[in-house]
Amino acid sequence: MPGEYVDKELKCQDCGTPFQFTSGEQERFAQLGFTNEPKRCKTCRAARKKSPERAREVTRPTGEREIFTTKCAACGNEARVPFKPRGDRPVYCSECFNKK
Repeated sequence: MPGEYVDKELKCQDCGTPFQFTSGEQERFAQLGFTNEPKRCKTCRAARKKSPERAREVTRPTGEREIFTTKCAACGNEARVPFKPRGDRPVYCSECFNKK
């Protein structure tokens, strides 16, 4: 019957440890629209979230944000931003950004 879930034992793809995918977790996954089962145990998922490759901010060894300089799409002046411009979206200086 749909909506009834049974605990499953899965194997972590990173460490190989068996882990439980509980009926409650399965129900929550279904509510969120997830169609795939988890591939990692909770410990490996947490470690992956903290890994440098997954970090959202680019930081220097001192902990400061790296600042990139580019040309403002609106006024042409220098724009200093805390992300690397990709070229497919406009980047604005602080003044022009605040006007939008």
